[in-house]
Amino acid sequence: MLEPRLVQGSILKKVIESIKDLVNDANFDFSSSGLSLQSMDSSHIAPMALLLKSEGFEHYRCDRNTSMGMNLGNMSKMLKCAGNDDILTIKGDDVSDTVTFMFESPTQDKIADFEMKLMDIDSEHLGIPEAEYHAIVKMPSAEFARICKDLASIGDTVVISVTKEGVKFSTRGDIGTANIVLRQNTTVDKPEDATVIEMNEPVSMTFALRYMNTFTKATPLSNTVIISLSPDLPVVVEYKTAEMGYFRFYSTPKMEEDEPGPELSNYLFPNLNHFLNRPRKEPVYVSSIFKFPWYHGIEDGCPVLSVGERNTRYKATFSWEISDSLLSLSSLSPWRWRSHRK
Repeated sequence: MLEPRLVQGSILKKVIESIKDLVNDANFDFSSSGLSLQSMDSSHIAPMALLLKSEGFEHYRCDRNTSMGMNLGNMSKMLKCAGNDDILTIKGDDVSDTVTFMFESPTQDKIADFEMKLMDIDSEHLGIPEAEYHAIVKMPSAEFARICKDLASIGDTVVISVTKEGVKFSTRGDIGTANIVLRQNTTVDKPEDATVIEMNEPVSMTFALRYMNTFTKATPLSNTVIISLSPDLPVVVEYKTAEMGYFRFYSTPKMEEDEPGPELSNYLFPNLNHFLNRPRKEPVYVSSIFKFPWYHGIEDGCPVLSVGERNTRYKATFSWEISDSLLSLSSLSPWRWRSHRK
């Protein structure tokens, strides 16, 4: 039996509204620790991760781990029927192929329930690892959304640079350039209005504004946004959800067209065949030790990867660790470099 009761039902409503244009279908995983979702946009570029902890629910019953596949467009239609202040209860069980959303007004003088059909979705658990970041910027989420919107009218990409002077957002387009600088400011009346920068090393990275503007649709979830940056790692754009969890978006840095830089590497495949059958030059996540390996196909019967330095390739032998659901390298030997450049 599954029955989580969320007093702030609008949280889930805002979550779905923020990603329904990125993701069509997704599995919602319920466990004793809470509700989680890991999914990726249709172009397999922007993963996202949601966690709503069980202690943040007024009542949370989950007799056993349950995964429910839902169409986010249909889910959005049903959640729009709830008032912003309504209490949301999700009901389901192991044998039914439907899920029920029950909406209660704060005074409990109105109760509505909507039943939606579930889907059987074959998806991979991304297993996105935690990482150390060179710079972390915490700023008002509305300000970040405004910056991304303004810069998108000038160019297609944004360069986010963090130094001891502050954080700078820059773009360049056919009509000109734009630069917006925010300096650290903690002397404000409201903590959510502060701009706080934690920096171990300066960072400058380029990202597609199309995705950044999509991420900012989650602005209603939180007054602040946390942007974590480190070279050769995806940026993390995080919105805290009412002290009960988080909603994180990931995006890879854009590289020069002739540079075989990293696409998002945090893919954990359920079996070796799935990995080997992926297209050539497809990014893969092999181990946290080797950052951004790049798969180049089979040569002489062995997979060929780029690991570490982008101009170094290795012939690899693989072992499969089921317990960690992680494809790991058992040996590496140098492989002759061949340039991508024509």
